[in-house]
Amino acid sequence: MTGTIVNFFAIIVGALLGVFLKERFSQKLQEIVMQGLGLAVVLIGLQMALESKNLLIIIFSLVLGGITGELIDIEKKLNSLGAYIQNKFGREDDLFIQGFVQASLVFCVGAMAIMGAIHDGINNDPTILFNKSILDGFASIAFAAATGIGVLFSAFPVLLYQGGISLLAAFIARFLTEAVIVEMTATGGLLILAIGLNLMKVSKIKVGNLLPSLLYAIILSFFIV
Repeated sequence: MTGTIVNFFAIIVGALLGVFLKERFSQKLQEIVMQGLGLAVVLIGLQMALESKNLLIIIFSLVLGGITGELIDIEKKLNSLGAYIQNKFGREDDLFIQGFVQASLVFCVGAMAIMGAIHDGINNDPTILFNKSILDGFASIAFAAATGIGVLFSAFPVLLYQGGISLLAAFIARFLTEAVIVEMTATGGLLILAIGLNLMKVSKIKVGNLLPSLLYAIILSFFIV
């Protein structure tokens, strides 16, 4: 789990630096940082989404995942977790929950998180997660500069998520063929694109409720591809 631990601290350090910068930004600067960050996230999501080789898998995954997520109401649970953390630490920042939820989703959704954790768990090779740590560290600076200290707490879902995958790597790796990873990555890319649109306040997509789409993408790809 070496790579995950490094990733964990990279996000924390980046978030602290971002909060330090945020205090020195005017409201207008914070807004333009948020818009720039949103555009960058949209681009990342598009690049991932365009990797798909089978659009039907993505369509059905999003539909089935959206229905499942809405029934469970994952978005509400994520916001409630953010509110709980916010209250525990006595924060009154309106952007705290947004920073926590959106940063958590961006850092956890993607092939690098899963494949990096698997390589770390099976081969004791944290190289992919080391590279991800650099990217997440810089991204957390931008996120925290735009939304505040809530981004720091997104390091904990990353620790649990990637750490869990590393521990279960031998079991999970059997199901994640290259074709499956491509469709899962493409589906995750659309979720990241949606986060970017939300950051720019273009939409209010419940990305949390679409998270089960990733699981459906794996299942459908495993049987169809």
